[in-house]
Amino acid sequence: MKMHYAVEYLRIPILLFLIVCIASIIGSGPVAAAPAGSRWGADYFPNIPLVTQDGKTVRFYDDLIKDKVVAINFIYTHCGDTCPLETASLRQVQKQLGNRVGRDIFFYSISIDPDHDTPAVLKEYAENFKVGPGWTFLTGDKAEIALLRKKLGLYSRNDQSEKLNEHHTSFIIGNEAIGQWIKRSPFDEPMVLARLLGDSLQRVHAAKAGALSYAEAPRLSTLARGEDLYRSRCDSCHSLGTEDGLGPGLSGVTEKRDRAWLARWLKAPDRILAEKDPIAMQLFEQYQKLLMPNLRLSDADVEALIAYMADPNKRAGNTIIESVISKTTLTPSP
Repeated sequence: MKMHYAVEYLRIPILLFLIVCIASIIGSGPVAAAPAGSRWGADYFPNIPLVTQDGKTVRFYDDLIKDKVVAINFIYTHCGDTCPLETASLRQVQKQLGNRVGRDIFFYSISIDPDHDTPAVLKEYAENFKVGPGWTFLTGDKAEIALLRKKLGLYSRNDQSEKLNEHHTSFIIGNEAIGQWIKRSPFDEPMVLARLLGDSLQRVHAAKAGALSYAEAPRLSTLARGEDLYRSRCDSCHSLGTEDGLGPGLSGVTEKRDRAWLARWLKAPDRILAEKDPIAMQLFEQYQKLLMPNLRLSDADVEALIAYMADPNKRAGNTIIESVISKTTLTPSP
């Protein structure tokens, strides 16, 4: 009897131990696929036809997302608001990921104004932003694209107004094979998005050689308002030096431009361009006719941004942040 009770007494701890061991073995392997019958499979996503910037017809599910890691956003090419900023930001993510884009990660920008955005218009837009391989721009039927936005959770009440500049600005990244989807903001740090796409959403996670430990990481300085605005809104297109990006380098811009003009330009570039301001027109022609987006800055935001661009001493924290980023690499999955 005593032996019987002893066995019964030990059975539960032994079972718990075995469960923990099995769980650890499972957890250390590849990420499991989405369970059978998951709502995020072929039955959920509309397999609508879309046309690429090269005039090729593709199916959304079969050709674009099935078994792929993807980033998807919705834009329109004549947007003077967040669309160019979002495109420029994703371009930085693409640069971080390198030749993995088009190989195991795919970018898709789908127009919400297909009447205007023909394949030829989309092709010119992509060329103006100097996007690399693996990033496809698409157009199609307006009603079917609206359905797709709803299915992806990127359609809001504002979208029902039919005002293009009020469309949902979030975009989504995901891995269809494992059924994991994440909605993100266009103002996210490009390195964070690159990490999510290049590592977190992959089916197999490889150990990173030479990765920094938390103990080795330097303490990052708190960003002032002007620096935070520059990093989240400006550095996708502009450097603080003399070198050009998608737009001009900003070194000396506060001395080069009249302060009142610069403040107006930062506050409402679309309005100044519409007024045919000569400086605005010259910049527009010089830089691939890319629209400077209206960033919806307040007067206080504009002042903080100008102060940051004017004072090199306020940019001292950049070297710490950039040194950390320069030591961080994205290791391809096997």
